[in-house]
Amino acid sequence: MKRCFYRMTVGAVAVLTLTIGSVALAADAAPIKIGVLTPLSGTYAPIGQQVKWGTELAVGEINAAGGIGGRQIKLIFEDGEADPSVMTRKAEKLFQSDKVDFLTGVVNSGGTLAVAQVAERNHVIASTTVSLSDAITGSKCSPNMFRVNAPGGMQATALAQWIKEDKPSARVLAIGPDYEMGRNTVASFVDKAKGAGLNVIGQLFPPLGEKDFTSYFGQLRQARPDIVYTSTAGNDTVRLFSQLQEYGLRDRVTMVGASVAVTAQNIKAMGKTAEGFVTVAGYSPDLDTPANKKFTSDFQKKYDSLPDLYGADSYGVIYFYKAAVEKANSTKTDAVRKAMEGLKWATPQGEKVMRAGDHQAIMDVYVLRVKNGQFTIVDRVKGDDAAGKDECTRF
Repeated sequence: MKRCFYRMTVGAVAVLTLTIGSVALAADAAPIKIGVLTPLSGTYAPIGQQVKWGTELAVGEINAAGGIGGRQIKLIFEDGEADPSVMTRKAEKLFQSDKVDFLTGVVNSGGTLAVAQVAERNHVIASTTVSLSDAITGSKCSPNMFRVNAPGGMQATALAQWIKEDKPSARVLAIGPDYEMGRNTVASFVDKAKGAGLNVIGQLFPPLGEKDFTSYFGQLRQARPDIVYTSTAGNDTVRLFSQLQEYGLRDRVTMVGASVAVTAQNIKAMGKTAEGFVTVAGYSPDLDTPANKKFTSDFQKKYDSLPDLYGADSYGVIYFYKAAVEKANSTKTDAVRKAMEGLKWATPQGEKVMRAGDHQAIMDVYVLRVKNGQFTIVDRVKGDDAAGKDECTRF
C-alpha cells in the first residue's frame, strides 16, 4: 500500500511540476523573440530569401495554433550580407538591443563561427540552417551553436559512397573557393574520397568571387580528371560551369559537388551546363511523404516558389526551438540548451535527432542528380552512416 501511495505521489508531483512550468512559461505575456540573421542583399540574397520564407511559414503556423506555451513568436530580421564582420555586428545588436531569445539563419561558415562566439558571450543560443564547415560542430564547436542542416562531412561521405559504386576507377579533382567553407568542404570530401579508395589527383582553390576560371584550366587539362568536385556557390558556380562549357571541358567530366554549388537559386541561370550534376543534400521537394507534400504545397501557395533545402531546414529549426522550449518549460538559455541536446523532432524531410556531444543534427541525406533542369533523387543514405563521429572536445 505504501509503495502504491509513493508511486501516486511521484506521479502527482510530476504532473504538478509540468503544470507549474507550463503556467510559468505562459504567464509571461511578452512575445518570444527570434532573430533571423541572414543575407537579404548581395550574392547570397536568394539563399537568405528561402531562409526568410521558411522561418516565416513556421512561425505563422505556430502563432495561429496558439504560439509556444501560449506566447506568440516575433521574428526580427537583420541583413547579415554573408559577411562575417557585418554578421558579428548585427548579432550583437540582436542580442544586446533586441534581446532575442534565440538566433538563426546565419549563412557563411566563417560568419557562423564568429556568431557562435558572440552567442557565447551573450549567453544566447544560436543555430545555422545553411553553413557547411565541419569545424562548426567539430574543432571549433560552441556550446551555444546548434546545426540542423547536413554539413560538408555528411555530404562528402554519401557522395564518396556514390562515386565508389558508380565510377570506382575515376580520377577525381576538387575545386573550392579559397576561404573557410571552400577549404573545409574540399578537405572533408578529399578525406572521405581517399577513405573510400578513390583516386584523388588534385585540388584547386580559386578566390571567392572569381570572375575568370580559365587560368585554372591548364591544370585541369593536365590532370585529366573524370570527375570534378566543386563547392563553389551562387554566381561562382554559374561562371565555372559556363566557362568549362565554353572551353570544351564540361562534357568531358562528371560534375559533382556540395549542396551549395547548384541550387534552386542558380540552376536556371546555368541552363544545360547543370545537366547531370550530382550532389548530396538533406532535403528534396520530391520526397514522397505526407509531411513533405503538405509543406511544399503550403510553401508554394504562400510564396509562389518551391522550397529548397534552405527553406526546409529554416522551417524545421523553428519547430526544433519550439520543441525544446516546450520540453524545458522555459526560454532560459541553460534550460533550452539542455532540452535541445538529444532532442528528436519532426521535419518535412523526416525525423531529426540533435546529437548532444557536438550539437549536430543527424538525418538521412539524399543523392540528387540534375535531370532536365530539375533535381531527382538517386539514392538515400541513412543519417547514422553519413554522420561520422563526434569530434567536438570543447564541451
